[in-house]
Amino acid sequence: MTAAIVETLIEKKGNLRSIEVTAFENDELVLPYLEDALARCEAVCAEANIAFAAETRCEDFIAGCVDLAENGLFAGDAKRFTHAILNPPYKKINAQSKTRKLLDSAGMEVSNLYAGFVWLAARMLEPGGELVAITPRSFCNGPYFRRFRLALLNMMAVKHIHVFESRKKAFGDDDVLQENVIFHALRNGRKSQNVAISSSEGSDFHNVSVRHMPYEHIVLPNDRDAFIHLILNEDDEDTMCRMQRFRTPLDELGIEASTGRVVDFRSREHLRLQPETGTAPLVHPRNFEYGFIRWPVESDKKPNAILSLDQTRDLMVPRGYYVLTKRFSSKEERRRVVAAIYDPQRIKTSEIGFENHLNYFHAGGKGLPSNLARGLALYLNSTLFDRYFRLFSGHTQVNATDLRKMRYPTREQLIRLGAYIKDRIPEQEAVDGILERECESDD
Repeated sequence: MTAAIVETLIEKKGNLRSIEVTAFENDELVLPYLEDALARCEAVCAEANIAFAAETRCEDFIAGCVDLAENGLFAGDAKRFTHAILNPPYKKINAQSKTRKLLDSAGMEVSNLYAGFVWLAARMLEPGGELVAITPRSFCNGPYFRRFRLALLNMMAVKHIHVFESRKKAFGDDDVLQENVIFHALRNGRKSQNVAISSSEGSDFHNVSVRHMPYEHIVLPNDRDAFIHLILNEDDEDTMCRMQRFRTPLDELGIEASTGRVVDFRSREHLRLQPETGTAPLVHPRNFEYGFIRWPVESDKKPNAILSLDQTRDLMVPRGYYVLTKRFSSKEERRRVVAAIYDPQRIKTSEIGFENHLNYFHAGGKGLPSNLARGLALYLNSTLFDRYFRLFSGHTQVNATDLRKMRYPTREQLIRLGAYIKDRIPEQEAVDGILERECESDD
């Protein structure tokens, strides 16, 4: 990457007289290749009459730069950089680690190393400085990256985001199966201009498509969480337009979205493989069948029930209609968002436990009216909802926060939609047709 940026600077040249590189690398196996690359850069710069100087720092980037920060690197007269290019490590940060403490001391609250690297690199840029980073797309949404998103978008103006549409083809050799992006941003740049959104299936960049979208279409105005929407093609743009008809937030519907309370390993002593006297149903993603919950199911591994005790009372919800979504969709499923209805007429029990791999929709901790729950499940299982969700979510996890961010039909529309569901959720094409017909009639 250093060689690529040096080559680009030489091609542009203009009044360029010197290039100074500071390279961080703590993998000793990579260091000889880095030194060779820097030597080649120096030779090419000499041919172009450009002075070249390079410093290789074989140390942890975060530890080194936070230490510099404490000595005034971020003060007004400190040395800053004009360009930063990085492919940071993708790894969660342990809450008790030295890295977390260092980042916290610098006011950077992040849950993953890549966000810490990008945040720190952005702070090290001078006004007008440019940053290019290869990262997972996961920072575009969700609560874990909220502070990072807000800080990044406050410091930087995003100019270009490239999306690799295939998880496997771009970085499959490195066992990186996340959806990845490359983004380009300017320090203290103007945010009123268009953002280029491009995409390719693999890392060879063949058949790249590019769209230029207004910034306010990428980060919606008044969005306090600053979700980043990636509109790759006309279908995505059509999805954005069609979703504009749905403006009702969940709280206005009197509905809440929460994560299932039962965490298997924390409640192991209270779980039972099969229901017995004194237990309540425990619902897992495996209980989804044709848009409803089927319980119990045969299993020699996953428990079907949880003991109903004073110690487990807070893990339960009372009898009622609930809408459940899987927090993690499998690779085989066509939709990212998969919803099902918990029908108390099918499972006659006074309380239920929802496992932590589920989200559930409820009304103040209690069930929903029958047709409202059915209509909500139909909407969640629509192609339109799924496509819109994918505009800001590039991973298979569906968080309750993401579901709260979405906009929904009115309560009356949801109740009308619910009348179409009897014993099962209709086929996908029928679901999409019902949604279009019922909601277009109100336009």
